[in-house]
Amino acid sequence: MAHSAANPAGDLISQILQALDKSEPLVSADAFPAAPFVEIKAALDRLKSRDMVRYDTIERQEALLEPEGEEIAANGSHEARVFEAVQKAMEGLSVKELEETIGDKNVVKIGQGKAFKEKWISKTKDGKFKAIAESIKDVTRGQLETIKTTRTHPNAKTLADLKKRKLIRMQKVISFRIHKGDKFALEIPDEATDLTADMIASGSWKTATFKPYNFKALGAAQMAGALHPLNKVRAELRSIFFEMGFEEMPTNKFVESGFWNFDALFVPQQHPARDLQDTFYIADPPLADKPRAESPDDKKDYEAYWNHTKAVHQDGEFGSIGYRYPWSGDESLRLVLRTHTTAVSASMLHKLAAVEGPDGRPPPARYFSIDRVFRNESVDATHLAEFHQVEGVIADYNLSMGELMEFMDIFFGKMGITGLMYKPAYNPYTEPSMEIFSYHAGLGKIVEIGNSGMFRPEVLETMGLPKDMRVFGFGLSLERPTMIKYGISNIRELLGHKVDLNFVQNSPAVQFGGKA
Repeated sequence: MAHSAANPAGDLISQILQALDKSEPLVSADAFPAAPFVEIKAALDRLKSRDMVRYDTIERQEALLEPEGEEIAANGSHEARVFEAVQKAMEGLSVKELEETIGDKNVVKIGQGKAFKEKWISKTKDGKFKAIAESIKDVTRGQLETIKTTRTHPNAKTLADLKKRKLIRMQKVISFRIHKGDKFALEIPDEATDLTADMIASGSWKTATFKPYNFKALGAAQMAGALHPLNKVRAELRSIFFEMGFEEMPTNKFVESGFWNFDALFVPQQHPARDLQDTFYIADPPLADKPRAESPDDKKDYEAYWNHTKAVHQDGEFGSIGYRYPWSGDESLRLVLRTHTTAVSASMLHKLAAVEGPDGRPPPARYFSIDRVFRNESVDATHLAEFHQVEGVIADYNLSMGELMEFMDIFFGKMGITGLMYKPAYNPYTEPSMEIFSYHAGLGKIVEIGNSGMFRPEVLETMGLPKDMRVFGFGLSLERPTMIKYGISNIRELLGHKVDLNFVQNSPAVQFGGKA
């Protein structure tokens, strides 16, 4: 049994089948010029899914008249109208008289210049226009009439000139060349979508036509939550750290005292990083408490740590001559939005100093953190006032700079980044320090990917760590690898109110390549 739908789409399907039965192939633009593109495409797709037709897409450029072109096609070109008006006046026309005769100053302004150029008119001694040609051919009008009828012109240069004069516009038109399919028929057969018990009992399934499965059809959109691209990259980095035996540090304090953020890391109180133009300070409360135990189990001597920190800055201690300036306790207790997660690393290393391993000394440790930090920076395409820092710290005995470089090769190798290059750098709390670079094939240049160094004795021995315990740290931003991974050039498209939610929803999962 077959059916023909009673709706407009069904009527169009029937028209296509009837026309194709009479003539093959069929061009949709010629056979159904008034049918909307969307309806034609829907009808053909429905027939194609049943193998009743097959079609090819035809794309072509059509020329359409602009309003001024429509006027010229109807009334003649500006220059032709000027000539006709002047020709009718036996004694010629002045500019004012010509404008009154034609009724459009713009036509006179444009038309007289072209008429002079074509040598159709001339100017008399008394300033009037006079016709000097017996007859003319209005080429522009003829061209536009041809285009209006055929929607094209055999001369491509003519089309380009008319488009430049803004008399026509080009428009892409899509049509279809339609052929009969393997199952062509004049009506769409009924198709069963389910095999029912009644069909099995009656045996009608043997002759029934079943609708085929469309395995290419997209599933229904799932309105589910989605991880932000930063969280996807963060999750991958965390898995790398855990794989390498790191412990995650607690980073739930966005506000730190200047002591942990700067002084414990041997950053002098006159350092530019502590200026208002680089750091966000908290106005209320104005000062933090001095470092103190945060739980009954914490038995460390914080007063001694405070005094050692003051001494190593002001007078020098543990073999260091210090910075030799009057160290201020109030400056150390000013509250800041942390400028780096190394403030957390300092606290963790201080706690490590009180831990006794099997040999009575602090045991080796590996810590990492990935969290938000804040800098008072001008916002541009690559900088925000807040970003995420990825940091790792390794503490062990008798470590060397070579081991730090070897570890960097392994760590970044797990991210698919190889061929690292190192450049000496300066950090107040690490010495020696290195910036880490690598060639990025996508960007076609060498880019900085991180910073690293060995913590200074002024930082470690002040905490109470043994002289032979070495600590090296490294860090990078979370935003940079995310931007590179997803091809983002403006950081404001990754964070903030300009983020495209569709990008968040559809961004693919992250898996770093490469083998360590």
